[in-house]
Amino acid sequence: RLWIIGLAPAAHGGNRTGRVFTGDRSGDFLFASLYRAGYCNQPDSTHRDDGLQLTDCYISAAVRCAPPDNKPLPDEIAACSGYLDEEWKLLKRKRSIIALGKIGWDAAIALARRMNCDFKSVPFAHGAEVGLTPSLRLIASYHVSQQNTFTGRLTPAMLDAVIDRAA
Repeated sequence: RLWIIGLAPAAHGGNRTGRVFTGDRSGDFLFASLYRAGYCNQPDSTHRDDGLQLTDCYISAAVRCAPPDNKPLPDEIAACSGYLDEEWKLLKRKRSIIALGKIGWDAAIALARRMNCDFKSVPFAHGAEVGLTPSLRLIASYHVSQQNTFTGRLTPAMLDAVIDRAA
């Protein structure tokens, strides 16, 4: 039911462990919120074989490898877009997509356009929402990066509220 689209695997997190948002503080923040909402069986993920199980939730990223300075170039995003296209087709029961950060949001908007969804674009803002189809909506959240969570730009309550809306 829930699909989360992030930016890219972190160099010392998902890129190292082989599972997105695993083994870094961004993942700790995300999985704690998913745990509180009932989408996973434990509040953190430290390594690929740590027993984490997602329920009715799938997590992917706009870019598939760690870009320098977490700033992928447009051609890197375009080169990875086919993965999102295939995931769209495979995830038949999706009801909500949460885009983490502006890059995740822009990738999700571009994906929906490629899938011929007819909707009015909405600019990125935390909590922004757009109906992509009658049964699928896209909701924006600030990214769960340390730059946002350590400064209070994104709090656990803010992420919990977005995830609750997506349910």
